[in-house]
Amino acid sequence: MTREGEPGPRYAHRADNKRVAYEETGAPDGFPVFLMHGTPGSRRGPKPRGIVLYRMGIRLIAYDRPGYGDSDRFEGRDVADAARDVEAIADQLDLDRFAVAGRSGGGPHALACAADERLRGRVSRVAVLVSFAPSEAIGLDWFEGMNGDNQRGFGNGRPDTEIVVEEIRQRAARAAEDPRFLLRDLMTQMGPPDRRAINDAALRGIIFDTYQEALRAGPYGWIDDVLALRRDWKFDLDAIDTMATPVRLWHGADDTFAPASHGRWLAARIPGAEIEVQPGAAHFDAMGQLPRILRWLGDGQVPTGADVLIGARHGQ
Repeated sequence: MTREGEPGPRYAHRADNKRVAYEETGAPDGFPVFLMHGTPGSRRGPKPRGIVLYRMGIRLIAYDRPGYGDSDRFEGRDVADAARDVEAIADQLDLDRFAVAGRSGGGPHALACAADERLRGRVSRVAVLVSFAPSEAIGLDWFEGMNGDNQRGFGNGRPDTEIVVEEIRQRAARAAEDPRFLLRDLMTQMGPPDRRAINDAALRGIIFDTYQEALRAGPYGWIDDVLALRRDWKFDLDAIDTMATPVRLWHGADDTFAPASHGRWLAARIPGAEIEVQPGAAHFDAMGQLPRILRWLGDGQVPTGADVLIGARHGQ
């Protein structure tokens, strides 16, 4: 969907002819970085302002995962399939080298690009913020420390797929009737750190907008995301060569949406990965970390200042 005054999405086609919608912001000749949105989410999710990206020398590419926004649904997709989305867009844009960042539900999809054989040599660095671990992670109590809403959404105590799908359908239907429902529901699950992080009307507006865009064509992207995250991701974390593709993880210690134990588990399973767990921070603090992460993904060549994230308060 195109808003007044915006160029709207462009489209790439995967080998299976599925259409993937994407947008570019920042410096047209800057270093390309793919941004993977959360669950649910869309290409319209929070990101630094275009002028800030331009000054950083970053060409940011955000896309709707299949089933969200303007991208065709790919029912039954796995997390590993995200590499084919990125490959299709990168080939259309003639990109030989690029970095990938993923936040929350986008984190595993970013890691899929680092592990993918066909993208080996093209992905320079990968950053993962407040990511989930695999649902069958050995040695991890997946739901421990997770708020009740996310536990229900991922089927804790109700492993039947149809029940999980129906839960998402009902929530998406309520959001269609009342567009502010998801944002209000989200805020009831937040602890103090997350409330501080989104204590800004502009940022809340962006979160609302990305949810509305994500579900505009129905709940299918959300459903397919959750099912993909719940089952085998179809790639091996130990296939990631961090000597060739450095991986950096960031997590807020007080995250109740994707607990910090998930980030620690991932870091322990990816040889050579770096992790930062920030005390007093939580899930939505990742948005404020994104400019710093983008600087690292672009090889740290351009400095960033305060108030660079869309919706951020001055000096945050």
